[in-house]
Amino acid sequence: MLLVIDAGNTNIVVAVHDGNHWLGTWRLSTSPQRTSDEYASTLLTLMEKQHIPIDKIDKAIIGTVVPPVLYQLLLLCRQWFSVEPLIASSCLDWGFEILVTNPQEVGVDRLLNGLAAYTLYDGPLVVIDLGTATTFDVIDEQGNYCGGVISPGLTLSLEALHKAAARLPKIGIGRPHSVIGKETIGAMRSGIYWGYIGLIEGIIKRIQSEHARKLTIIGTGGLAPLLAEGTTVFTKINAELTLEGLKILAHRNLIK
Repeated sequence: MLLVIDAGNTNIVVAVHDGNHWLGTWRLSTSPQRTSDEYASTLLTLMEKQHIPIDKIDKAIIGTVVPPVLYQLLLLCRQWFSVEPLIASSCLDWGFEILVTNPQEVGVDRLLNGLAAYTLYDGPLVVIDLGTATTFDVIDEQGNYCGGVISPGLTLSLEALHKAAARLPKIGIGRPHSVIGKETIGAMRSGIYWGYIGLIEGIIKRIQSEHARKLTIIGTGGLAPLLAEGTTVFTKINAELTLEGLKILAHRNLIK
């Protein structure tokens, strides 16, 4: 069985795949201070509840954009699962070319999303990942990574608005009933939600203008389903795209 670890800026997603199905998926908060033993304490309990035998795990892969957590995740795999994990990086066999000036600068999460999206949906396509940052990644007809766009994430923008403007409260994210807000909170929610809808639609329109063929638009990340309610841009929503990418990458590089 394959242990898959996707460590993002906010959450670490851990999953187990038996070669045919995902047996379990769990989310832990990302914290550079958390030790491998602390991760193991939580994770082993969750796995036990779903009757997943840890001694059957014989392969592991880690993808992360948060270098400070990598060492403890390495220890987690080595000490608690007795496996040496594959670390996702631009140096591995991805099965496609990374057509940017410096491939080492591209976050592995973006490459993983592109790999999974092309495998599942074919190209050309754009993956929109609505996480801590909002990223747009372009994959061509051959599956090559062509580059993309990075903008601040929706939650990050809300935090910045609250911190920079003393009289604006901290609010939750939701789809407003109308664009015009009748009070401060309603106006903020409208600005954030419809502002990001406008950002998504505008950037996709400009990316499409640079391509002769119609692009498939794949949404991923925790906020993708919410924002998909307000636009027809998305062709498909797949919240677990990065996990799929890690599984595919592991098969290319670990499972021969």
